[in-house]
Amino acid sequence: MADPLLLVLGGTRSGKSRFALARAREYAGGRPVAYLATALAGDQELDDRIRRHRRERPTDWPTIEVGTDLPGAVAAAVAAAGPRTPILLDGLTLWLSALAGDALDAIDPLLDGPVASGFAALVAHRAPVIVVSDEIGLGMVPLEPLSRAFRDLQGIAHQRLAALADEVVLTVAGLPLTLKPAR
Repeated sequence: MADPLLLVLGGTRSGKSRFALARAREYAGGRPVAYLATALAGDQELDDRIRRHRRERPTDWPTIEVGTDLPGAVAAAVAAAGPRTPILLDGLTLWLSALAGDALDAIDPLLDGPVASGFAALVAHRAPVIVVSDEIGLGMVPLEPLSRAFRDLQGIAHQRLAALADEVVLTVAGLPLTLKPAR
């Protein structure tokens, strides 16, 4: 099997993380997977989600907190688990949010700078990579300019990563729908 880049999109509670975990286990063949975590504890509901995600993955998978430095997190995954270890990034939405903060008045510098660098690090990894992300562009147009700018940032980032990906899957109601079949 080549070293695929898989993008898994879906709405909240769509089954995207469960699908990504299953695929990561398949790619790993019983070996550990480096889990790149983007959620930061902050409130009770998010803390509960983080705990649930930890329970769902094997305890021998190293977890690397991404923060805003995705290339650094990929390098840390290689250092922790080796260059041929699959990577599961869950998820892109929170990384983009941390990266952008409130600086969404100009999204092109984000897309052409740290987003492009992060994607390049994922593509260069010498093992399978799975990226999980929320599809937020299917709902209503947000009223707040900051929310609209973030939706645009995420939508363009999805387009760029999908173009790089070997496979793209959308999950809806727990069902995976292949948007771009594996090559």
